[in-house]
Order: sequence, then structure tokens, then C-alpha cells
Amino acid sequence: MATDYYAVLGIERGASDAEIKRAYRGLARQYHPDVADDKPAAEVRFKAINEAYEILSDPQKRQHYDRFGSAGPSGAGFGPFAQSDGFTDIFDMFFGGRAQGAQPRSGPARGADLRYDLQITLEDAFRGVEREISFNHLAACEACHGSGAKAGTQVVRCDRCAGTGVMRSVRQTPLGQFVTQSTCSKCGGEGQVVPTPCETCRGRGRVERARSISVKIPPGADDGSRIRIGGGGEAGTRGGTPGDLYVYLTVMPHARFRRDGQNLHLDIPLAFTQAALGAVVSVDGLDGPHELAIAAGTQSGATYRLRGRGMPSVRGGGQGDLLVRVHVLVPTKLSRRERELLEEFARMGGDAVDERSFLERVKDAFSP
Repeated sequence: MATDYYAVLGIERGASDAEIKRAYRGLARQYHPDVADDKPAAEVRFKAINEAYEILSDPQKRQHYDRFGSAGPSGAGFGPFAQSDGFTDIFDMFFGGRAQGAQPRSGPARGADLRYDLQITLEDAFRGVEREISFNHLAACEACHGSGAKAGTQVVRCDRCAGTGVMRSVRQTPLGQFVTQSTCSKCGGEGQVVPTPCETCRGRGRVERARSISVKIPPGADDGSRIRIGGGGEAGTRGGTPGDLYVYLTVMPHARFRRDGQNLHLDIPLAFTQAALGAVVSVDGLDGPHELAIAAGTQSGATYRLRGRGMPSVRGGGQGDLLVRVHVLVPTKLSRRERELLEEFARMGGDAVDERSFLERVKDAFSP
């Protein structure tokens, strides 16, 4: 019976590579025999999930499956590690060679990569920080050193498939002799079996363990940055190298600062008298306070630049700027004396508005 690999992973036929990987990882965690309650049923489901992912994650195998289904164009098995097609089998039939698909998969296999999402503050991103993270992963079994065999025993070649990982059969058809192959049911395509499984890992060679690791976040790290930790992923199988750990950073929004690349934006209030007469005010940046000279006659919305006071470059060599936008505050409550002074200021022409200057500023604000 043909297998619907898309249904196994619970995805649509037009799913992207990322959707396929996301569905596989979610199901693999759910049905992994080491964490499931019903282990026999989980092993069957886990094997089906791996088989579906092996086909759909490979562009050539997926194209072949979409065209012919899991049975293939001539009824050949399309197991998770079958690599032959009709041309290979015909070549094998006439020339007596061994099909490429008959290669065992007993060689080392690299472990899966892992992803960890880490939230940091803008201050952490500015200064750089070292964080310790904890997660679960599949580690090499210490009892059997990853072989899956009990101490004192060895992994042996499968006697059913002679170590090829596949079972081959010949069919006579009106068109001639056709060779088909399927995954060996005894070794599951591994080409080798474990006569006496390790009691700790039950012959799998890996066990789930908690792990803590220290992650160094460099100064200037941005939202969405990725830090690769080589060998921090899951352990390989059959002596394969471990996968990598990728730490994805999310910089949380700040209450006062807004980041734009290496530049920082900050809004500050400014008294009416400071804007009119000019002043020197203190501005608190991420690296501490700085003095900012306000020119006399500064208008609300004006922006001042403090060079080199923004975010550092994650690659080194320079630092962004701090852009300070001022907002002039109009007093809402006046004492009698303050009111008298302002009224006198108005009588002296202080309430006159230079309409031309105002319109020019509006035009400048909307000009490209």
C-alpha cells in the first residue's frame, strides 16, 4: 500500500522546506521512544515520521514521490534510504553490478542541529553579556559509547541483507526482468544489528539529557542575530559528529530608546525657557550621562546628534550615534508673577509669529 508521507507529517503537498522541517521536529519530539509512554507504538510512529521526512526533505526524492508515489514507477519500494530508480535497476540487471541504492547506511551520521531562542535587553546588546542556557538534547550513551551494544559485545553485520541495508528481488514481466528493492526489515536499513542491546539506551546509542551551556553575546548584537555553537547540537549516530546549536537573539523593546541599526533615538522634554534662551542639558545614554548644548531658539521636534554614543558594531570598528529629539513643554500652571512677566513679554511683541518662517518650516518638514 502506498504511503502518504504528507499525511504522516500533517502538512499540505505544497509545503515549503521550512514547514516540512518544523512539522518533523515537532512530531519527532512528541513520538520519540525515549519520552513517549506507549513505547512500542511510538517506535512505529517515529520510524514512519523519519521515513516521511527523509523523502520529503530531499528535493529529488520528493519529486520522484510526487510523481510516482511511495511505490515508484515500477512498484519498487521507496523506503527512507532507498536511492535507486528504474535506470539503476535496469543497469544492474544487464551488467550485473550492484545498484547504488544497495549501499548500506552503516556509516557515521551527523547529529541534528538545535535552535534556542534567547531574549536579551537593549542594555545587554549594548555592553555584551554572557548567559547560561539549559535545554534537552540527545547525547551519546556513556554506557556503550554510542554504539548501542552492551559492554563486552559488538555490533554485527545483518545476516538477512548481508550488510547492504536493503532486500532485493527479481520479477519477470512481459518487458523482461526487473529488479526491485526495499528496506531490510531486520536492520531497518542500517546494514547492521545489535545482538545484545545496551540496557541504558536500549540499543539506540543515544539518550536524552539536560545540558547547560554558556553563551557569549557580543556587544552590538541585533534583534534576529544568530550565534552558532559548533558541536552543541544532538549527538551523531554510528560515530558521527554532533550537530550544532544555533542561538537566535530577540532584543526586547526599550522604554526610552529606539534602535535603528547602530543609531539610537531618544526623545527628551525641554522647558520653554531652555528652548528660547539656550541651555546645556544632561542626556542619559546607554553608556551614561552626556552634556548636550541646546541652541537658543530651538523649536520643538528639533534633533541633535551625539556622535559615537549609539550602538557598537558587532564586527568592531566604530559606533553609531545617539539622535536626541527635543519636545518643548508649554507650562500649564503659572504663578501671578510668571503670568505678569509673560503678559509683558507679549506686549513687547513676543507673541508675534513670523508666518513666513513658520510656513517655510512646514514646507521643509514635508519636502522629500
